[in-house]
Amino acid sequence: MSVPILPTISTTFIVISAVLVAIGWGLIYKKKIEAHKKVMVAAGVSALIFFIIYASRTIFIGNTSFGGPDDIKQYYTFFLIFHIILATVGAVFGVVSIMTGLKTKLSIHRKIGPITSIIWFFVAITGVAVYLLLYVIYHGGETTSLIKAILGF
Repeated sequence: MSVPILPTISTTFIVISAVLVAIGWGLIYKKKIEAHKKVMVAAGVSALIFFIIYASRTIFIGNTSFGGPDDIKQYYTFFLIFHIILATVGAVFGVVSIMTGLKTKLSIHRKIGPITSIIWFFVAITGVAVYLLLYVIYHGGETTSLIKAILGF
C-alpha cells in the first residue's frame, strides 16, 4: 500500500502543531513563559506549513474524493464538513491567540488560549481521521476540484 506524499506530509504538520500546543500548555502551567511563547509560535508555524501545502495541493493538483463504500459516504462527507468548519474556526482562534499573546494582551489571551487549544486538538484528531479514511483505510477516489471532491458533483 502506498500513500500520497503531500497529504502525508501536511497531516504530519497538523499532528506536530497539536503536540507543540500540548507542550505549550505544560510550559505555561510551569510558568515558563518564554518557552511557552516559542513553542506556541512553532505550533502556529507548523499549522501554517500544513495550510501552505494543503492550499498549494488544492490549487495545483486538486482534492481527492472519498473512495470508500457508497453507504458510508454521507457520514464521511458530514464528518469532513465538520472538520473543515472546526479547522477554520480553530485557525481564526489560533491567529487571535498568538497575536494577543505576543502583544501581551493577556486578559484576552488567557480566556481564548485554552479554548483555541481544545479546538486545535479536535482539528488534529479529525484531520488524522480524514487522512486515514481517504488514504489508508480506503483508497482515495479521483483527484478533482474541491467542490466536486466534497459534494460529489
